[in-house]
Amino acid sequence: QVQPAESGGGSVQAGGSLRLACVGSSFGVCRYDMSWYRQAPGKEREIVSGIEIGGRTSYADSVKGRFTISQDSAKRTAFLQMNSLKPEDTAMYSCKVERVYGVSLCAVSDPWGQGTQVTVSS
Repeated sequence: QVQPAESGGGSVQAGGSLRLACVGSSFGVCRYDMSWYRQAPGKEREIVSGIEIGGRTSYADSVKGRFTISQDSAKRTAFLQMNSLKPEDTAMYSCKVERVYGVSLCAVSDPWGQGTQVTVSS
């Protein structure tokens, strides 16, 4: 079993861009529906965007037109391209495996990744 792993967070100025990545598994037969969530200090966790292996995507209203979610062709890694970042986008961003497709080896021990911090300064 695996746990998703995020990368790509960092600190940028308002208007800048970051690209997050979440790897679900390195096993070739695995595919995943995946989502990105974020939690700012003192606030509840909220869903930012989701993607299904069939290509359907969804976005929170607050990020529509600025963020783009995608997957690699193997459907094991999800990306979140974040453009025109705002200070209010500052949060811990976490990836979640929403659904697993494949053999038992594809199962995740924990659907949540450890998270990656995104900090946007004004």
